[in-house]
Amino acid sequence: MVVRNQTRVVEFIFLGFSGIPYGHIYLFLVFLAIYLVTILGNLMIFTLIQLDSSLHSPMYYFLSHLSCLDICLSSVTVPKILVNFLCQRQTISYNQCMAQMFFLLSFTGTEAALLAVMSYDRYTAICKPLHYSRLMNTKVCILLASATWVWGFLDSTLHTALSASLDFCGVNQIHHIFCDLPPLMKIACGDTHTNEMVSHSASIFMGLSPFLVVLLSYFYILTSILRMQSNTRRHKAFSTCSSHLIVVSIYFGNGLLNYNQPSSGYSLETDTLVSTMYCIVPPMLNPLIYSLRNKEVKGALRKVLHSP
Repeated sequence: MVVRNQTRVVEFIFLGFSGIPYGHIYLFLVFLAIYLVTILGNLMIFTLIQLDSSLHSPMYYFLSHLSCLDICLSSVTVPKILVNFLCQRQTISYNQCMAQMFFLLSFTGTEAALLAVMSYDRYTAICKPLHYSRLMNTKVCILLASATWVWGFLDSTLHTALSASLDFCGVNQIHHIFCDLPPLMKIACGDTHTNEMVSHSASIFMGLSPFLVVLLSYFYILTSILRMQSNTRRHKAFSTCSSHLIVVSIYFGNGLLNYNQPSSGYSLETDTLVSTMYCIVPPMLNPLIYSLRNKEVKGALRKVLHSP
């Protein structure tokens, strides 16, 4: 036992795809397609916002940050998954694992905060239209966007520091497809009670706070929309918020499943699916949702495509 406790883990083995012994080439092609669509879609949104002056508003300023964030989030996990498929060896070094988890938690935490800021932006636009230009001026937008990134990195620093203090006693098989806090806690040896308490407390504060801001913002938005006399104004307000509501529902819904598992945990297959739906699929869907449901984005795209 003494020898076992002193064994230092230098790499981890992912078991997320162990239930699929064959057909890894097809999984490689699926994840490659998802990654390419994610990168190209978000680059398109970001580029359109920079090129078209009609999109130079707070809403699209925050959307450009979301596009950058989705590119970063997808790039933290998918390239390593693709390399492991090519090498036919689902491993990651200890240092790479800690780095991957740090940036994963940073970007997911930032996205939660950014979605809350985008909800507040919609609240001010619909509920306080006369004061919108003052409440969401350039200085405020830059400050809010910067705060979301700081929020995510502070959250991640705490969780990663807690994980780096864990001992693994030679156990290095992770029931997951990338390094994340819950699966690492499961294979740690020794007393992890303090880590779990601090982790849950931080998760509740850092994760629940943005969600409450979203709920409160949309409560006031819905109340304001229902009071509108004009059907045209009501329809425009709903259409403005619909894309963001879909993105918020997908993100927080999958986040709830990913970080609030039952005590017995999910099956390996379910856990892999939940993780994919939380960190890999949403960055691909976000640009599609905003481009397909947004007339201004589609108009900007047509202008760029038809420009000489």
